[in-house]
Amino acid sequence: MDWLTDSIVQFVSQENNPLGLLVLCLSAFIEYIFPPFPGDTITLFGAILITAYNWSFIAVFSAVMLGSVGGSMVDFYVGLRLQRRAERNPDQPSKRRKTIDKLVRKFENHGAIYLVISRFIPGVRALFFVAAGMAGMRTRAVLFYSFVSAALFNLALIGIGSAVGLNFESLKAFMSRFSLVMWILVGAVILFFVAKAVWQKRNGAEPE
Repeated sequence: MDWLTDSIVQFVSQENNPLGLLVLCLSAFIEYIFPPFPGDTITLFGAILITAYNWSFIAVFSAVMLGSVGGSMVDFYVGLRLQRRAERNPDQPSKRRKTIDKLVRKFENHGAIYLVISRFIPGVRALFFVAAGMAGMRTRAVLFYSFVSAALFNLALIGIGSAVGLNFESLKAFMSRFSLVMWILVGAVILFFVAKAVWQKRNGAEPE
């Protein structure tokens, strides 16, 4: 995806070029729709624009925030649509109904936490917002938690990018290590719940 960063470089001679800001915004947005897209790397490059090319922090931060929140809300509305479709189909398999009901209970109890930490989990962050829609969370609450999550993560990325400065290769290496660590943690959590479900099934208890 070097062509993406190259496309931004074309605008660095003009501070706060609208086309450059649009690239940042769309990158953050697309990442929620197509998770393999390297939106975080583009956001890190935005930090370089701030520190090395005198771009406005407010402009860059607003661009990536708009893209992040917009993308997460698209995922949320996809989840809402799936939930409404399920409600119109009362004859759906009981197993699917039980899965949806369990999802609703989890988001009723811990929805805020799930959505706030979602931005820090690469690859699957979009699924949290789809799940929030399927669980029927309130739109205002999802919008608020999406904003908080995106703000914390993007501020952290911009802060890291500003600290490293012009060494973009170091930034990309950092993101690779961060993604690897998060994937390991996600894998460990999944293994824990799978092992827990297997243990409960063997002991005759219904999985939570």
